[in-house]
Amino acid sequence: MLKLSDFAAVIFDMDGLVLDTEPTYFIAWQQAAKNMGYELSASFCESLSGLHYQAITEQLRSYCGADFNLQRFNELSGRCWHEQVNRYGINVQPGFNELIKTLEQQQIHYCLATNSSAINAKECLAFANLTDTFTTIISRDDVLNGKPEPDIFLKAAECLNVPIHQCLVLEDSHAGILAAKRAGAYTAWIPSTKIINPVTLSLCNIMVNNLADIITLVVDPRSTIIN
Repeated sequence: MLKLSDFAAVIFDMDGLVLDTEPTYFIAWQQAAKNMGYELSASFCESLSGLHYQAITEQLRSYCGADFNLQRFNELSGRCWHEQVNRYGINVQPGFNELIKTLEQQQIHYCLATNSSAINAKECLAFANLTDTFTTIISRDDVLNGKPEPDIFLKAAECLNVPIHQCLVLEDSHAGILAAKRAGAYTAWIPSTKIINPVTLSLCNIMVNNLADIITLVVDPRSTIIN
């Protein structure tokens, strides 16, 4: 039976997994688009979950048209986002603090591996009062290709000096699970949306409801999915 202590390291995604940032992004994107005369549906915003900046801009152009002013959109959405988080902060996902304490007690290495830029990642962590939580942060700036390519997770394992197959990757998005699968890590999917993508479900090793479930993780390695 596999349990948390069987892993040499745990690699955390950030947006939607550690931090409840995605709703703040969605609101900012929708407000900015509305100001420009466009409408972004909730389902479209959710489809961008886990993607890196370049992929998001490509999807925006495809959705809104080739003449969509990305520079203006970025300015407006950035302003809207900062207004939100300055006022309300960013919530930490349930179970995170307890899981970190458990990892430290069991002396299991951990790090953050995010498709966000380093500047954005550190800013988000600061708004969530987690500035000093991660001593190792792998961002989109550190690799050639972002998720869903495996580069970020392979880099994270390298920085931790742990073989990737001994790493437990915690992800909330399809792009993240696909990247971790390609890297060769053991993958735990904690969906950040109510809609369960059957393809993502088939790719992950396990699916759990929240980060607290990882603490008491016990799974038969011959099985693939638990919930």
